[in-house]
Amino acid sequence: MNIVTPTQDRSATAATDSRPTREEAEAAVRTLLRWAGDDPTREGLIDTPKRVTRAFEEFFVGYGVDPVALLERTFAETDGYDEIVLLRDIRLESTCEHHMAPIIGRVHVAYLPHRRVVGISKLARVVEAYAKRLQIQEKMTAQIANTIQEVLVPRGVAVVIEAAHQCMTTRGVHKPGVTMVTSRMLGAFRDDPTTRRELLAMIGNRGSTILTE
Repeated sequence: MNIVTPTQDRSATAATDSRPTREEAEAAVRTLLRWAGDDPTREGLIDTPKRVTRAFEEFFVGYGVDPVALLERTFAETDGYDEIVLLRDIRLESTCEHHMAPIIGRVHVAYLPHRRVVGISKLARVVEAYAKRLQIQEKMTAQIANTIQEVLVPRGVAVVIEAAHQCMTTRGVHKPGVTMVTSRMLGAFRDDPTTRRELLAMIGNRGSTILTE
């Protein structure tokens, strides 16, 4: 199985420096509007290219964030705490790289500290950094877990993602209500069944909340 490492990810991100100008991006949106069968010069669409490019800046802000840097500040004053740290139900908003349709769901991130811990908001920011890119869920799950493992070097890392993919709920096979679950277990969460069961019990059955909030 191929694993995308944080180092490889940073190299790929650097390649985006040669991206088109805003004017070129807006022209591309106008082309798509014409291709869809509408008139980009009509009143309702005249500002759509600008709105779309601004939206893209928000949707894909993760390309400008270094997930490794987010985790570099840690804390050693833990009084020996070495049990599971779990951040549950992190809101996920990403974009499918195949159809550029929304991926909406929840991410659960856990790790077993080794002498040091990291601020919990940084875990959520790592999720956001990878989510705000064109993605497939399997790769995103591995990227989040691999980055936490590489930077914090804990005794174990676990990432579980539950998400609905609009590329199959609003188009294609049209199967609303379907969610996809992926997980990446490293260290003790992979090797120790008791630790893995404890984590899954802490996460619980969260799938029913994904599409109702």
